[in-house]
Parts: sequence; C-alpha cells; structure tokens
Amino acid sequence: MSEKLKELASQIVGYSIKVEKGEKVLIMTQSLEAREFISYLIEEIYNHGGVPSVKINDPYLGSQLSEGNTEERIELLKTIQEQEVELYDCFINIRYATNDYEDKNINPEMNRKLKKALQKSSDIRVNKRKWVLLNYPSDLDGHKAGMTSREFKEFALDVMTVNYQEMSELIRPLKELMDKTDKVRLTGKDTDITFSIKKMGSIPCVGEMNIPDGELYSAPVKNSVNGKITYNTPSPYNGHIFHHVSLEFKDGKIVNATCDEDDEKLNEIFDTDEGARYVGEFSLGFNPKILEPMGDILYDEKILGSLHFTPGQAYKDCYNGNDSGIHWDMVLIQRPEYGGGEVYFDDVLIRKDGMFVLEELKPLNFDYKG
Repeated sequence: MSEKLKELASQIVGYSIKVEKGEKVLIMTQSLEAREFISYLIEEIYNHGGVPSVKINDPYLGSQLSEGNTEERIELLKTIQEQEVELYDCFINIRYATNDYEDKNINPEMNRKLKKALQKSSDIRVNKRKWVLLNYPSDLDGHKAGMTSREFKEFALDVMTVNYQEMSELIRPLKELMDKTDKVRLTGKDTDITFSIKKMGSIPCVGEMNIPDGELYSAPVKNSVNGKITYNTPSPYNGHIFHHVSLEFKDGKIVNATCDEDDEKLNEIFDTDEGARYVGEFSLGFNPKILEPMGDILYDEKILGSLHFTPGQAYKDCYNGNDSGIHWDMVLIQRPEYGGGEVYFDDVLIRKDGMFVLEELKPLNFDYKG
C-alpha cells in the first residue's frame, strides 16, 4: 500500500495540479489517518520546488463549531478563506468519512449565510487556483462498500490510480460529440427528461481535480429542462441521506420533488435560494473500477454507466447563468442491473443500459462484461 500511496502522491503533485517552483500548496486534511500519504505529498511538493503547508480540520470538532455559528464567526471564516485564496496557489483537500450524519444539527439558515459569505472566495479557488479533492479511505467507507477496511483501502487506491492519461485520450470522441450536441434526452425507470446543451461545451474530468475521476460534464441551457428524473443511488446532503429522489421540471425549474424519507426536508434544500431549483451540471460517468454506489458522491458520480444531473451552482467553465449556494450531485446508474436506460444526443442513441453504442465511443465501456 505504501507504493500505491507514493504513486498517488506523485500523480497528484506532478499530473493533477502540476506544482511549479515557488508555488505555495495548502494540504487540508480531516484525519491524521492519512499521515503517511501526506508525508509523501510533502516530499513530492518539495521535489517540484513547491512550498507545502498542512491544515487539519477535524470533522467532529468542525460540526460542533458549525452548530454554534454566529454572524461574527461567519465573518471570521469569510476572512480566513479569502486570505487562504490570496496566499496559496494550489489546494489539496483530503476528506475522511467518519459519520454521514455529523452535520445534521447545523442550523440551515446559518449554513445558507455561510455559503453565501464564502461563495466569492470559493469561486476564485475553484476557477482560478489549482486544486484536487480526494477522500482518503476510511473504515466507514469500507462498511458502506461491504468490504473489510483493508479490502476497501486496496480498492480505493486502485480506483484513484487508474491511467488517467489514457482516459484523457479515450474521452476525446465523446467530448467532440457533446460539444456539437443540442438536444439531450434521458430515459429509464420513472425517468424521461429532455434539455438542451447547445453551445455549452463540455469539460473532461480525468484526474486533474477530483480523485477518483472519470466523467465528462456540461450544463443544460438553464430554462430548457422538462420532464422527470428519478435517481437510484443514495443522495447525501448536509447530514441527511435521501433515497429515490424524484424531480419534475418545467422550463428548467424543479416544480415537484419527492423521496422515500422526508419530502419537506428535501424541499428545504431546494428552497435554499432561487438557483437551487435549477440545474448547473449534466455529466456522464465512466471510471472502469467503480461499479456500485456507496453513498460517497466523489465515487458514485464516476460509476461506469452512470450519469448525474445536478441542481444548483453551474461551474464557470460550463456556465449556464445559474448561481446557487448548493451544488448537489445526484446519480442515476443506467446499467441493466439498475433498471437500464438510454441517453440520446439529438435523437441519436449514444448509450444504452450504461454502455456506449457508437463505435467511436465504445472504448469508454472498458470491456465491461456485466
């Protein structure tokens, strides 16, 4: 495992964020369980002439602090993040799952105020700085994946160190097709939805920001979304987990939202602000080593044969005009064992039951046998 950790550190510093001499790099971690990995990152950053620093954000203490948020603390956090964005060139954010419900008691109104206060500096960090986000494998992750802790760690490191440079070549035909597409239609169980991505462009995600990676995203023209989509993986958000979320759209806006648990709590999230009921991202996932959902969006949104359709903030590099304090990636798997489904570009079937059907796109199926 040490060799895999070294490989991952080398990949992140040399390929993902491409640290250059003199660049300041902030490593943020939620657990010292990642100490060995962080040590390799520091070594690699020094080898590239960078200047590393480490910041520890404990999830347990973080939730306690957030539960007591005040206007004064929000202003302090705003100032701290603005200073970090000004000071550092690169950010490596290492998350570590301990409890999906840790943030469930945070005041929603104060949380909205915090996100609004941080939005400007967050936009700068995402769009004008180099960054990478990864989830260091934890015992909880192993439990959710139905694996022993050791099995999951081996799995996670294999997933995170796939050949992203090869993937970046294989993705080109799909990007070319998506870039010239106007109308998209998604169908499946309790799903039939249409929208336009005309002139929105598309962005390959091949290990340069998220780890693990493996997706190509665009954004719908803001008011073009009509129909219904029903997600078949768990949708965690701010300490709550929703199942079988179903969204109905009219002229781009979510007009009805239901789930298995608490429809009122679900709709509270979509009432965060005006942009929360519009979609900021549409993406197809194809990491060859991620096949099953585990309630961790960094993994689930990359599942082979999946897509995600994301209410909230649009990325600036595929900006459809939608701004929001939320960006909620929700995942629909279309492989046969999850109910199947189709993706059409301009009325041409490009993917059926999770597998690409056009010859130039079939390499992205990665020889999946089912």
